[in-house]
This record gives sequence, C-alpha cells and structure tokens, in this order.
Amino acid sequence: MSHPDDSSPFNPLPPVVVVLFLAVAIPEIAFFLGSKGLIGGPQAVGWRQAAIQDYGFSGDLLRWMIANGIYPPEHLLRFVTYPFVHGSFSEMLFAAALLLAMGKFVGEVFRPVATLAAFFIPAICGALAYGLIARDNPWLYGAFPGIYGLIGAFTYLLWLQLGQTGGSQSRAFVLIGFLMGAQLLFSLLFGGTLRWVADGTGFLTGFIASFVLRPGGWTKLRMKLLQR
Repeated sequence: MSHPDDSSPFNPLPPVVVVLFLAVAIPEIAFFLGSKGLIGGPQAVGWRQAAIQDYGFSGDLLRWMIANGIYPPEHLLRFVTYPFVHGSFSEMLFAAALLLAMGKFVGEVFRPVATLAAFFIPAICGALAYGLIARDNPWLYGAFPGIYGLIGAFTYLLWLQLGQTGGSQSRAFVLIGFLMGAQLLFSLLFGGTLRWVADGTGFLTGFIASFVLRPGGWTKLRMKLLQR
C-alpha cells in the first residue's frame, strides 16, 4: 500500500535565520504601529529616531572612544545593535527579503553559530570601516552590512562549487557586482552617504571569514598552518 508524500514542497528556513529575521522585523513593526497611534501613545511617533540615537552606530562616538581610550559598554553594544534599526518600513522589507534569501542558502551549509558569525562579524567590521573612513556622515543603521556579509559567504560557497565542478569561478561575483554597481549608480544619480563602505567591507569580511566558517574550514586551516 502506497503512502502519500506528506513532505512540504518548501524547505524550512534554518532556525537561526528565523531569529535574525524576527530581530530585524519586530522593531520596525513596533515603529509602524507607534506611528499610527496604535501603541505607545503620542511619544511613540519618535521611537524610530530615539532608537537610532540609542542603538545606531556613530563614527563620531568611535573616534571619541579611540581618542580617549574609553570604551563604554553601551557604545560598544552599538556594533551589534545597529543592524536591527532601519530608516523606514520599506528599507526593512528589502533588507528582510535579502536576509531570508541569503540566510537560507548559507544557513543550510554553515552551522548555526557560523551563520551568526557570517552576519555579525561583517556587521562589526563594516561599522569599524565606516567609522574610520566616512567622516562627517550620518549615523549608520540597518542590516545591510551584515547581509552583505552573508552575500560574501554565499559568494564563497558558489566560488568553491564552481571550482570543484570546473566552472568559471568569476561567475560567483556576478551578484555582488550587480548590487554594488546599482548602489554606486544610485549614489551618483541621487546623492548618498558613504554607507557603501560598510556594505563593501561587510562583503569582503564575509567572503574571507568563510574560509574558516565553512564546515571543516578551521580544521583545514590549522592543518595547513602545521604543515609549514
């Protein structure tokens, strides 16, 4: 007797990606409901700006910490909180869509901790680069530097796969080339900030870190170092 196939036609998202998605989406939902007067009262209208001030990343604060040798925990925390505050609902939707797409691909290969590292390490490095290079610029907020880190990990996995199958490994960089090209064109046409510094740094960090973050990557790196 045959049994019907009860398997879902959709592959479930890795739980760690769902957690990141919720961390990106929930604050924006609160901002939206507050702006409509549905929660929080009159002061809820200013929640977004307050969140940027409290949890966003500032290059001025980074340079102040370096100059004075003082690193308050509440300011260091900004390195990992700024990805979860966005400038608008539409910005969050675009970020969430990319996060789900890239996170699903990477999360199905990487372990959960490595997937988190592929998001947060690029986010931290992107903020550092932005703070040191992009002077006199607005606050840095939004998930894109971390997402570009996941794009870097995705690019690495595709680059590795193409190398193993004899394909042209340069094809792995088509996605990042398109995204960075579109971002540059948008900046030239409409003006923009230097946030692309954080995004580009996030991508490079994600790609390089994947040599270690991929399954067995640390073991292979250690073996190569021991052979020298």
